[in-house]
Amino acid sequence: MVTWLYFLSGETDLEEKLVSGNWHSFQCLGHYFLFDVITNSLFEIDESFHNYLQGYPVPEAKLADITADIAELKANGYLQEQNEEIPDYQRDNSIKALCLHVSHDCNLRCKYCFAGTGPFGGKRENMSVEVGKAAIDFLLANSGNKRQLEIDFFGGEPLLNWDVVRQLVDYGSVTATQYGKELHFTLTTNGIALTEPIIDYLNGKEISVVLSLDGRADVNNRMRGTGCYETIVPKYQELVARRNNQNYYLRGTFTAANLDFLEDVKHLHSLGFKEISLEPVVTNDGEYRITEAMLPAIREEYERLAAYYLEQRQKDNAFTFFHFEINLNHGPCLLKRLTGCGAGYDYFAVHPNGNLYPCHQFVGVEAMLMGDVFGGIKKQELRTEFGDATLYKKENCAGCWSRFYCSGGCHANAYLSNGSIYQPESISCELQRKRLECALALKALSE
Repeated sequence: MVTWLYFLSGETDLEEKLVSGNWHSFQCLGHYFLFDVITNSLFEIDESFHNYLQGYPVPEAKLADITADIAELKANGYLQEQNEEIPDYQRDNSIKALCLHVSHDCNLRCKYCFAGTGPFGGKRENMSVEVGKAAIDFLLANSGNKRQLEIDFFGGEPLLNWDVVRQLVDYGSVTATQYGKELHFTLTTNGIALTEPIIDYLNGKEISVVLSLDGRADVNNRMRGTGCYETIVPKYQELVARRNNQNYYLRGTFTAANLDFLEDVKHLHSLGFKEISLEPVVTNDGEYRITEAMLPAIREEYERLAAYYLEQRQKDNAFTFFHFEINLNHGPCLLKRLTGCGAGYDYFAVHPNGNLYPCHQFVGVEAMLMGDVFGGIKKQELRTEFGDATLYKKENCAGCWSRFYCSGGCHANAYLSNGSIYQPESISCELQRKRLECALALKALSE
């Protein structure tokens, strides 16, 4: 049996299909689903249909109905197996966003920190206002016809250079207007240095914030330092309450030490936070890193998290979990599905000294130094390489059923794990696929 849930939603404009990876059947939250990749369509199916698609034996009495359902799906353009032609597309070479590393220092020493507790393998230093203004000028001058632009304040801990952040917001807002553009600001903080005046400023300027907190007190403090949780939670609650629980994300990290991370999500939700993101750690530290042996437990935990998410929605106590939010009707455009975040092409990170890197995770990697905000991009061939690194050119991506939501995965994770932006990090791929299964199931069951 097939129940038509979402069909021909958010077409990808691809005229021909892949031999494999064009559909995916799966079980989640006690239901069975079929996702047709090319048409971005989702169906609920029964167990027999699922087993048949997976190549498992099914009762003889079910075969006629299954065959008829498959014939109907194919007649309507689904479950196609022809080879896919790579679509032609034009990519705008203007820049849309910068991540300003306003401080390469930090007031915490988180054990899993990919930035080496702040300096990204270099010295502890802050960005000057002159470098920051030059970065904003560089973005505006190279933004082409893009009107909506982004500046992310990052670190280290950006609040350690708060006066410069404030000056750059004021400068950028005025200068962008002169260009006929709008700058949208985001700031990522660990919260230690938050004060009433800073909260007033962030909220008054409607600056998006990413608030770092890993969950339960013992989990957070084990990674971030004794007393950290007790210091920052009241500040976060005040900041969020005063912006009506909007325009923020509470962003945590789970590691090998807390694979029961559903309990951390529950805890964050119980504190009143409605916008939650909990990410797997990115580290080579054997004590904390996620290994292949942990994947079954993590998959089960994501499904338990999805069940809790659905339960809270049904109780009118909904929250947003970043990886479960998808839109089948109006999803990303084709170019976004093929190319991902734009790192190294239309999005760059700026070192405190003004040097340009493909993104914040590449900062300090000598081979990835692309230029600076004063002289512009000097390694155009490297920019071209990032721009060409679509999912069609990445290892195993073109045949993966989640490709149009993953877009080939994170360039930095791939490079830092495998030495190439064309070889995705396999554990990240596995987690992405499970999260997408949960998101699709929730989409079906929440409507």
